[in-house]
Amino acid sequence: MLVRLHYASHAAAPLTAEIVDSILKKSREHNAALGITGMLCYSDDLFMQVLEGGRDEVNDLYNTIVRDTRHDHVRILSYEEISERRFGGWTMGHVNTAKVNPSLLLKYAEKPSLNPFNCSGKASMALLDELIATASVLTRCS
Repeated sequence: MLVRLHYASHAAAPLTAEIVDSILKKSREHNAALGITGMLCYSDDLFMQVLEGGRDEVNDLYNTIVRDTRHDHVRILSYEEISERRFGGWTMGHVNTAKVNPSLLLKYAEKPSLNPFNCSGKASMALLDELIATASVLTRCS
């Protein structure tokens, strides 16, 4: 059974390029072996991520993320059983929203910034879909 889990969290420490690169590298290596695909968005001190795969693998990975000291205030935005993957071509694509047109962010939120804590899971997923459509996603596969 395939599931999609969409969550947001605050970074426990300021994000640096090295921290993000480390997270992405480890995710791509680890997730591929588990059959997990997805996408990570980050901005300032916020993460928003979608994980897709088998129910047990996704749930186990989410529980690992909740315990990861690099994350604070981890919150599920949506969780659903799915018939097909939306991010099947990504072992872990990523988006740096600092490089996204602010009007796109404003389309889905009160302010032109990424803050999935202030919008619905549906709106933040729609933002991810539009980021894919506008080729704002980096690194489809590793």
